[in-house]
Amino acid sequence: MDAPVRSLVLWFPDWPVTALTRASASEPPRRGRVRAPAPPPEVQTLDPALPIAVVEGNAVVACSAAARAEGVRRGQRRRDAQSRCPGLRIIPADIARDHRAFAPVIAHIEEKAPGVQLVRPGLCALRARGPARYYGGESEAARMLIAELREIGFGDVRAGIADGPFTAEQAARAGAVRSDPVFVVPSGGAAGFLAPLSVAVLEEAALGAPESRRPASDDLVGLLARLGVQTLGDFAAMPPDRVRERFGGRGIRLHALAGGRDSQPVQPRTPPPELQRDVAFEPPLEIADQVAFGMRVVADDFIAGLGAIDLVCTELRVELVGDRGERSERVWLHPASFDAAAVVDRVRWQLGEDTESLRSGVTLVRITPEAVDAASHHRPAIFGSAPEEKVHHALSRVQAMLGHRAVVTPAVGGGRWLTERQVLVPWGDRAVVAKERARPWPGSLPDPLPTTVFAEPPTVEVLTLGGYAVEVDDRGAVTAVPAVLVEGGRVRRIEVWAGPWPVVERGWDPARARRAHRFQVVDDDGGAWLLVCDRGSWTIEGSYD
Repeated sequence: MDAPVRSLVLWFPDWPVTALTRASASEPPRRGRVRAPAPPPEVQTLDPALPIAVVEGNAVVACSAAARAEGVRRGQRRRDAQSRCPGLRIIPADIARDHRAFAPVIAHIEEKAPGVQLVRPGLCALRARGPARYYGGESEAARMLIAELREIGFGDVRAGIADGPFTAEQAARAGAVRSDPVFVVPSGGAAGFLAPLSVAVLEEAALGAPESRRPASDDLVGLLARLGVQTLGDFAAMPPDRVRERFGGRGIRLHALAGGRDSQPVQPRTPPPELQRDVAFEPPLEIADQVAFGMRVVADDFIAGLGAIDLVCTELRVELVGDRGERSERVWLHPASFDAAAVVDRVRWQLGEDTESLRSGVTLVRITPEAVDAASHHRPAIFGSAPEEKVHHALSRVQAMLGHRAVVTPAVGGGRWLTERQVLVPWGDRAVVAKERARPWPGSLPDPLPTTVFAEPPTVEVLTLGGYAVEVDDRGAVTAVPAVLVEGGRVRRIEVWAGPWPVVERGWDPARARRAHRFQVVDDDGGAWLLVCDRGSWTIEGSYD
């Protein structure tokens, strides 16, 4: 087995809580900026000083210092933690949130010491030799990194330096009980340092799984405890042949770790490529066509950069900065994938539409891929383009000539009235409705919906055979049988009718309250109509073609 390599590990205690509180304190949205959905209400106002517990599988996976002072511990059941701290804030675990918050931390560390390996959110490792030679020693390198992290708001960071990442991680955790945040295990001293530690650390750290995704118990650790093997030194003293016979290859790996023989080197991550592009204009440009012209070469380079790694952009973020500091930010979608011309079009459209946010010349344009996809999913078919691609190409050409909102597609949203359920979405955009269709809308019309909806409902009269007006009384019953429909001077005989169905809105607000009734009627020409009776006045809401 190869000799362990000196490793430096940085550990951020209770990282899920840190990521949670930093996410809740994120910057407020700027004017004109399109942001991801806001976090849940229980996350938006979290104070790091509050007792907080991050829970998954009904067990605590991380807790704040205030919660720990009340007796809350990692691994406790949720009910036990709440009994010890009645005011405990319970937040569900979110591994994506932890990774998202830790990514900029890794990038910051790489600026000072390249070659960082992400072990899991809140824990990273790097080879100690390079930073130690540059900064004058292992301990000096660790202290420099901790000082840099404190400058960006991470006050509680622990560093461990030892032979191999596993021993260095245990050193960082052991340093949590010391006033010195840096703990160095001398070269060759890993076995002696690890010997008194509990075998439970094999479950917690050696497996390398994220804390919020590990099983509650491990068969090997539990079996060792039942056999009376309580420390890593006891486990390391067992004959390797017996360990292999009972636990197989995985047992041999953990047996080597327990003895300080960590042959697994630090594996630096490959930093993601820089995909965004910036264009600065000096002096600022006032005309949208000038900005679009200046974006052509950059847009070609942007698409080529994605193509070099076999990716295409399906969602594009465009950020514009004005000469007076104004900002306009928006995410644009594409039915297929962006090409250079489509990127330039989005910049020009945003300049034309967002005149409220930008009141001065443009000094900076930044384009960033918000979502990407494999290029293989967007290559043309062997036997030519499909009909859908031809339609998309034609509509995109029209849109490029006439403007972003010149080509729209219909979508159905939520609401009680048909006119408010109609949503026209610009071609290529995702349908964003103010009222969600899936929510309950008492009184809304069930499917099938009318094929024609009148933006300005025409006024009509509904009469009896004797010429008397038909109304709906306070109990929701018709005063007479509808027999004649008069619309624009044309008289139709009603053959079949159904209703009334009440639509009651805003009963708590006298100024906006509305109570109306719907009817479906079929006239003598076979025309089917959806009528609305509102306080004795009749209108046509839609027709069934």
